[in-house]
Amino acid sequence: MPKETQKLRTIIVDDEPLAIERLQILCAQIDNLDLIGTAADGASALRLSESLNPDLILLDITMPIMDGIETAKSLAKLPNKPSVIFITAFDNFALEAFDLDVVDYVLKPVAMERLKRAITRVVQSRDNDAKTPEKSDYAQEFWVSHRNELIRIAALDIDHIEAERDYMRLHVGDRSYLLHQTISSLEERLDPAMFQRIHRSHILRKDTITGLRHEGGGVWHILLSNGESLRIGRKYLADVKNLAGK
Repeated sequence: MPKETQKLRTIIVDDEPLAIERLQILCAQIDNLDLIGTAADGASALRLSESLNPDLILLDITMPIMDGIETAKSLAKLPNKPSVIFITAFDNFALEAFDLDVVDYVLKPVAMERLKRAITRVVQSRDNDAKTPEKSDYAQEFWVSHRNELIRIAALDIDHIEAERDYMRLHVGDRSYLLHQTISSLEERLDPAMFQRIHRSHILRKDTITGLRHEGGGVWHILLSNGESLRIGRKYLADVKNLAGK
């Protein structure tokens, strides 16, 4: 695990020489990166990784023969698994990237500030892996589209999930993001110790709940730490009352 004074030993993988050159220029300006090699295809990247044990791979996706997805799958099997940041011109591989547990997904053309944010996430991810040797079976984060980039949202930063037709709106503080997924499949990915479904259209992080209010006629509302209240669906009322030991 790299400490603040240590550099991330990094390999760039891209089949376009100009793309490699641009990333080399950017990497040279980031203090905690040490560029130790480049490769133009997935097979070469694997050979370099086996011999050099890098901390980080900046990996293109659309490459001939062995693409970035297959390369990332093979890298994950190495004894010293490197962190991976996908660098790509296409945004349609984000779900596959999430399944592969890559650290970030950066769209070309790569901006310096965007790359720096991705490197910060690598450092944080490696720190967290060292502190938490066993990973949870539940999702720890989600990929979401936001403006012209894809970003990761930590599951525990989500206050409230609200269904909007074919999308879920993830409320994070005073911001919100749309995720293309059904509420039932999303509920299965969330830790039930941390999240509670209260309605066919709403899931809440449990520590945002401050109380319950009976409106009469069998209608109940849940009270939230931000001062709002939401109606509890009859199907979910018993489970919600269990939170209060009722």
